[in-house]
This record gives sequence, structure tokens and C-alpha cells, in this order.
Amino acid sequence: MQTLTRQDLSDILYGAAILGTGGGGELSEGFALIDDALAKGKAFTLVGLDEVPDDALVCTPYLLGAISPLPEAEERQYNRLPRIDEHPILLAYRRFERYLGRRFYGTISCELGGSNTACAFYAAAMNGGYILDADPAGRAVPEITHSTYYISGLPAEPIMMANEFGECILCENVIDDLRAESVVRALAMVSRNDIAAIDHALEMSELRDAVIPGAISMAWDLGRAWRKALEAGADVAEAVAARSGGAVAFRGTIGTNDWSTRDGFTFGSFEIEGRDHFEGHRYQVELKNENLVARLNGEVHVTIPDLICMLDTDTGVPVTNPNYRTGQNVAVILVHAPEAFTSPKGLEAFGPNYAGLDQPYRPFSVE
Repeated sequence: MQTLTRQDLSDILYGAAILGTGGGGELSEGFALIDDALAKGKAFTLVGLDEVPDDALVCTPYLLGAISPLPEAEERQYNRLPRIDEHPILLAYRRFERYLGRRFYGTISCELGGSNTACAFYAAAMNGGYILDADPAGRAVPEITHSTYYISGLPAEPIMMANEFGECILCENVIDDLRAESVVRALAMVSRNDIAAIDHALEMSELRDAVIPGAISMAWDLGRAWRKALEAGADVAEAVAARSGGAVAFRGTIGTNDWSTRDGFTFGSFEIEGRDHFEGHRYQVELKNENLVARLNGEVHVTIPDLICMLDTDTGVPVTNPNYRTGQNVAVILVHAPEAFTSPKGLEAFGPNYAGLDQPYRPFSVE
């Protein structure tokens, strides 16, 4: 058990944003949540899975929706609605405890990312709960089904949701995570493409073998290595690759790029023109919230579930989607997928076929 300092939390969020592969939400939103809780005197306490009692009730809070702005015409339809003066995840958390008639011991982050990791931390800290050192993804992912919960067959329901307008929705009898994704996504789409949800409210005995242990520590370790390399003026991309067991796959400048918001997701692609050792080569990345496929000179180079991470090489900071821009200097870092996602069920849910490719999964290899 460890109380996290502001520096610890910063390192964790930067590490999570790197491993978020472009998704997982904005760091600015994550830091706003962390700083709000700290300003209110709340503590962030991280616990290992072996410290959690079997009968402890835990849950997974998150934000779901597209990660790009709404078109102006769609934005206008929400102007008449009231806004609540607290974060919707706190409303959902409070209503869920009332519904269950029990207090939550703590929270598990749904994924690694700049705001979704912070969202789970915030819900725990603001309610006197613990943060569990685990998650069901080991990265950021587009859908609820892309998780070790789904791979393990655990039920998402009941699901409690709330939005910024104060509307609360409880979903029961949702058959599985596949259906949960459809239901929660539809509600997000009528909630300004952003809904706070809490699911997998289960006792630790049910969850212990269905999550990736040490996921938060992994992000923390990576974020600390990233920070130290940045402070030392070292090659940040190489430091991240070395610490994550990955590889720097490409360096260059972003050229052609585009994105759009549809069906509750952000879709897009960007092309990187190589420089230095990579001059004369092109690297294209395709995304659906997260980076899914990368092509080197038109040929598929890497696919999900492997991680396609990107850093701005001028500032060293991780690049989130769709915040890339023409002329931006970047490095692409590949990281091997968590083992659970390379299983048959893991690949069925989040492998090349999900990205629209008719080919088997091949772990990346960089010469």
C-alpha cells in the first residue's frame, strides 16, 4: 500500500498516455481531475492485488465516447440542457453504491490513458477508496469488449452511467460485454459523445485472475523513465522503447492526415515522411480512437493488439489522437501486446480482423 505524491501521479499519467496508443483521453483532463482531488485534501492510495481481501467490492469507472470534438451543428443541440457542478463519474459512483447497498473498496482503471486512468483514480480518491494496481487492458482500447474481463467471461452488468447533464442510467440484464458496448456507446452518442460509466462491480475473488496485475506500476515505471530521459536531454523515444521492451520503429514528420467523428468513435489516419535513418520511407497509421494498424511503404508492418505509440520528438510528449498535425516531428514506438490479447479469444476480439485486415496476427519485428 502506497500513498501517491503529485510527482508519482504525473509519472503514472504520462506512462499511461504513452501506452494509450493515441487513445485513453487527454492528459490535461486527467491532471485536472488529479489536481481537483489533491486541492480538496484527498489521498491517492495504490494497493497491490495481494493486499485486497477476497470479499472487497471493486468497480471499473471510465469515460466512453469519441475523442474528437463534435461538429458545431451537433454541439448546438445540447445548449439548452443544464450542466451539473460535479464530475459525472462521482454522480455515477454515488448512485451505484446506493443501488448496491454497499460501499466500494476501490477501483480498477479500465485502460491505460491520460484521462481514463485518472478517472478511476479520481473516483477512488474522492470517495476514500483504494486504487488497485491492475487493469484489464494494459493499454488503451476502443471498446468494452477489448478487455481481460471479456476474455474471462465476466459480466459487465449492472452498469451505472451519468452524463454532464445529470442524467443517470442504470442498465441491468445486459447479456455480455459485446452488448454492453452497444448500449453504453449509444447512450454516449446522445450525451455529447461523452458518458461516465461504472461496470464490473464484483468482489475481488471474482476479479483477481481476470485482470493484468501490476499495470499501474508498469505505467509508473515507464513514465518515470520518460521523465528522467527528458530531464537529462536524452533520446526520449529510445528511453521509452528500452524501458517498455519495445522498439523505435520510425522517425519523421507528419504529412497527410485526416480524421472524422462517427458512430461514437474518432476515425482517421496520418502519414509520416521519414527523416534521418528513415529518409525516403513512409509510415502510415490508421486509427479508431487508438492506433490500430501501421504500414511501412504501403505494406502492413504492425497491427493490434501490439501497441503503436507516438511521441512528439521536439517536446518529448506523447501524441494523442487526433492531435497530430502537419509538420510535427514524431517517433513511433512499438510495444508488444499483453499476453492475454494474443490468446485465441483475445485476438478474436482485438486482432487484425477487428482492424479490417484479412490476415493472422504477427508480433512486430524491427530489424
